[in-house]
Amino acid sequence: MDLLNTLVDKGLRRELPTREEALAVLATSDDELLDVVTAAGKVRRQWFGRRVKLNYLVNLKSGLCPEDCSYCSQRLGSKAGILKYTWLKPDQASEAAAAGLAGGAKRVCLVASGRGPTDRDVDRVSDTIKAIKDQNEGVEVCACLGLLSDGQAERLREAGADAYNHNLNTSESTYGDITTTHTYADRVDTVQKAHAAGLSACSGLIAGMGESDEDLVDVVYSLRALDPDSVPVNFLIPVEGTPLAKEWNLTPQRCLRILAMVRFVCPDVEVRIAGGREVHLRTMQPLALHLANSIFLGDYLTTEGQAGKADLEMIADAGFEVEGTGQVTLPEHRVTAGGGCGSHAEAGCGSHADAGCGSHEGGGCGPCGSAADEQAPAAARVPETVRVSEARTDLVAVRRRGAGTDLAPNA
Repeated sequence: MDLLNTLVDKGLRRELPTREEALAVLATSDDELLDVVTAAGKVRRQWFGRRVKLNYLVNLKSGLCPEDCSYCSQRLGSKAGILKYTWLKPDQASEAAAAGLAGGAKRVCLVASGRGPTDRDVDRVSDTIKAIKDQNEGVEVCACLGLLSDGQAERLREAGADAYNHNLNTSESTYGDITTTHTYADRVDTVQKAHAAGLSACSGLIAGMGESDEDLVDVVYSLRALDPDSVPVNFLIPVEGTPLAKEWNLTPQRCLRILAMVRFVCPDVEVRIAGGREVHLRTMQPLALHLANSIFLGDYLTTEGQAGKADLEMIADAGFEVEGTGQVTLPEHRVTAGGGCGSHAEAGCGSHADAGCGSHEGGGCGPCGSAADEQAPAAARVPETVRVSEARTDLVAVRRRGAGTDLAPNA
C-alpha cells in the first residue's frame, strides 16, 4: 500500500505525516490491519528496537477530586465504588513502589487526585520521591499531580523527580464536552511548565470517549507540537458511576489503528499503552507491542490490570524484552538534543512513561472531576461504523489491593 510505504519512510526520517495520511490510517479496513501494524512496527523498531519499558503506578491519594472530568471515577460526585483515601506516607508509598520495581518496572509513577497540588502537597510528594530514590538506586520517578502553579515543577525537579505527566486527553475543540472546571489551555500550560523546569514532559490522550477521527488526529498533532518525551495512549474504561459508563466505542482493531497513527505522527517518542489495554485490546495485546514501546505493569489507579506475571510472559512470548535500568529509553538524537528524561541512564531517567498517569479509569491523570452532566455529548460525534464494540463490563474490576489497602499489590 503506497500510504503505508510513505508513512514508514516519513517515520524513519522523523518527518511529520499530513493530516490526511493520519486520518487514512484510522480509516483502513480490517483486511489491511496487519499491514498497518507491520508498517508502524518498522518505525517502532527503528527507534526502540524490541525493548518494552515497564512503568508502575502508585496512587498516593484516591478519590474526592473537585474536578468534573467525565471519564474519571475519582471525580467529586462519582458513584463508582472505588477506594478513597488521603495521602500515603512516604514509607507506605515507597513500599508500594518496591513491589513494582521487583517485578521489573523501571519507572514509578506517583499520582494523586485533585485539581493541582498545594505547596504542602509538593512537600509531601518531594519526601516520597526522596524515600523511593534512597531505597532504589537508578529508579525513575514521575509525578502526576494535576495543574501546576509557578515554581512547583522546579521544586519537584529539585526533589529528584525525573518527569511530570499531564495529559491533553482530547482535542481542544471538544475539550469542553468532557470537562468544564478547567480548560485545555490549563493543561497545555502545565506541560510547558514541566518542560521549562527540566522535567521530562509526558502527555497523552484518551480514546473511546465519543471522539471523531478528526479529534484523535487533532490531539496527537497538538502533542507532537508540545514535544513530550512520552505519549501515553489510554483507552477509556467505562466505569459504572461515571458519566461515560455507557461509552463502549472501541474494538481491538480500532485500538491498534489508533496506536499505529500515534506511532507514525510521533515516531521517536515513547508511546505507552496505558489504561484500558486489557479491556479493549484483550487477546490482541501482544500485537500492540509492535506499535508501543512502553506499558504499565500490574494494576492502575482505581481498576485492576492484567497480572504482572502475565504481562512479563506476554512480552517474552511476543519476542520482546524488558528494558533494563541501564538502558536509555529515548533515541540518541533526542538525548543529545537535551530532551529531558532519557538523557542519562545513570541518572535514572529514561523517557517519560505515562508518568503514572493516564490510567484514571481509562483516562489520564491530572485534574479528575466533580459532578457534571450525566450525559456524554461527545458520543453523538462517533460514526455508527465505529460504535460496534460490545460492552465488556466483566473485564472492569475496581482495584481492592495494593496502595490504600492491606493486601499485596499486583506486580
